[in-house]
Amino acid sequence: MAKMVVMHKVHEVSMETYERPTVSGDKLLVRVSCCAICTWDQRAYVGENKVEFPFVGGHENVGVIEAIGPDVDTRMWSVGDRVAIGVTASCEDCYFCRTGHEECCEHFVHTPKNEALPYIGNGGFAEYVIIPTRCAFKYYNVSPHEAALIEPISCVTHSVTSAEVHLGDYVLVIGCGIMGQLHVQIAHARGACVIVSDTNHARTDIALQHGASYAIDPSQDDLPARILEITHGRKCQEVFDTTPFPSVLDDAYSAVSNAGKVILYSSIHPRPGESGKYGIDPNWMHHESIHTVGTANSNTEDFERAAAMVSEGIVDVKPFVSAAYPPEECAEAFEEALKPTTFRVLIDFDM
Repeated sequence: MAKMVVMHKVHEVSMETYERPTVSGDKLLVRVSCCAICTWDQRAYVGENKVEFPFVGGHENVGVIEAIGPDVDTRMWSVGDRVAIGVTASCEDCYFCRTGHEECCEHFVHTPKNEALPYIGNGGFAEYVIIPTRCAFKYYNVSPHEAALIEPISCVTHSVTSAEVHLGDYVLVIGCGIMGQLHVQIAHARGACVIVSDTNHARTDIALQHGASYAIDPSQDDLPARILEITHGRKCQEVFDTTPFPSVLDDAYSAVSNAGKVILYSSIHPRPGESGKYGIDPNWMHHESIHTVGTANSNTEDFERAAAMVSEGIVDVKPFVSAAYPPEECAEAFEEALKPTTFRVLIDFDM
C-alpha cells in the first residue's frame, strides 16, 4: 500500500493509504520523495481557496522514476532518474499551449485528478503518481528537499524572464517571503542591482546575504525618497510585487521608472471589492510608458531552467526549507506551514 495526505475539510488533513498503482503506455510511475506545502495549498487548508473534498493537493514535488510504460523513450528516461514533477494542469491543445504559453492555458485546471489516485488534486502529497514524460524534469547534485523548490523557482523564472531584466537594471522586490527571496537571487543572477522592501528585518537580512544590495523598511523609511536616492533619481526599471496586499501596489507604482515595468507576481487577497480596480492614473501610465505585467505559473522552458539552476547551485534554496514532516504528521506540518516565520514546510515520504 502507498501513503497519501488527504484534506477532508477545512483545517482537517490526515494520512490514508491507497493501492500502489501500475503504469502503462507512455507514462512514468514516480515515487514521490517529498512535497512542499505551498501558499495555494495553505489557502485551501484554511478555506480561502475552494476545493472539492476529499482532496490530495501538492504540486511542489520531486521523486524517483520507479517504473516506465512500454511506450516511453528509454533513450531519455530510466528507472532511478530523479525528477521534479511539473504541473499537469495545462491541456496542451489550446492556442496558448501550442504557442509556448502553457501557463496561460485557457483550460487550466487548478485541481486536476492524477490517474494514480482515488481523489482529485495534483497529487504531490501522495507517495506514488503517474505522469506523462513532458511533466518530468531531471535534477542532479542536490537533495530532494532542495529540489522540491524547483517548481516555485520555475514560476519566479517565468516572472523575471517576462520582466526582461537587463544587466545593470535597478530592480525592486517588494516582500521577502520565499517568492520574494527567489526573485532576489534570480534578478541578481541576471546582473541587476536588487533592492528589497519589507518590514521584517530578519528576512531582509537573508535577502542581503543572497544578492540584494539594499534593503528598505517601508514602515520606517520613505520608500519613494529612498528609491530615488539609491537609483540616483532614475527609479527602478522593474518592480516585482510578491505580496498579496492591495495597499502595497501604491509602493510599487511609486518606485517604477519611466518606461519601467510593475510585475504583479502575487494574487491579491482579499480581492479589492467588486470592481477589482485601483486608482492608478492612466494618463501618467500613458505619458511615462509604464508597463504593468501580470505573471502566474510557469511553462516547460521555465522548468528546465529552474532544474538547471537548482542542480548547479545558481540559486541557493537551503535557507528556505524550514521543516520536514512524515506523512503521518501531516496535520502538524500544515499548521507549521501557516506560521509567518516559516518559508517552506515539506511532507517527506522518505522519513
